[in-house]
Amino acid sequence: MKPGFRKKPFENRSERPSRERRDERPREFQREEPPRPSTIFGVNPVLELLRSGSHRVERILIVEGTREHRLAEINELARSQSVIVDRVERSKLERLTGNDVNHQGVAALISAADYADANEILSAANANSLLLVLDGIEDPRNLGAILRTAECAGVGGVFIPERRAVGLTDTVAKSSAGAVEHIKVAKVANLNRLIEDLKKKNIWVVGTSVDATMDHTEWDWRQASALVLGGEGSGLHRLVAENCDVLVKIPMYGKIDSLNVSVAAGVVLFEARRQRG
Repeated sequence: MKPGFRKKPFENRSERPSRERRDERPREFQREEPPRPSTIFGVNPVLELLRSGSHRVERILIVEGTREHRLAEINELARSQSVIVDRVERSKLERLTGNDVNHQGVAALISAADYADANEILSAANANSLLLVLDGIEDPRNLGAILRTAECAGVGGVFIPERRAVGLTDTVAKSSAGAVEHIKVAKVANLNRLIEDLKKKNIWVVGTSVDATMDHTEWDWRQASALVLGGEGSGLHRLVAENCDVLVKIPMYGKIDSLNVSVAAGVVLFEARRQRG
């Protein structure tokens, strides 16, 4: 406390502020949003989930060595719906489900939002399109922040890889502040094939790299463009970088040579919006 400053004493103990902010409304008006499940486990529940044709199945995890005969149907349904099946150690599955549940060696990860169809995003692309391609973002908070920025910048669609990248988890949904409900996010099996498809639609593919010679402000973002951002630390994969039409960089003025990928997304996307007026 600064000298000469006296805090006014409380008249009685009831006037002291509580350390916790409490909702004083009657209980019937105190509504909490129920948590959305992120994992379904057990052979029958996972089978029924796949049979329902839910578009929110992120991937299936099966414990290595599990020989349950009904897993054959799970594998077949997953294959027909393009759902990834990963063989994992029992300890990894139990970290998701807990040790005290009968998971029967199988679990399904559920995304927090529906994925869009990549072909639909491509079909809707036009001369004014601004799209976003993410090459291996693994931190869910980064992905959530990027999606929030992309939605605010009016991006027409976001593409993420099926493997070696985070999907639309609950953490992503929370970090996006609701943006996952408004922006189209599609998973693709091969980013390099996607880049070729973008080029066929006359969309310029613009990657980011600290080694680029062109600043991001020098590119003409008034053209139909797809911004490609690399993963944390590693940046763009070599072949992805080679397949881009052009590479740009954000100039750095301090001792650190790069920004967090979610910050970089905001810098470049809003430069694109600035140029477009």
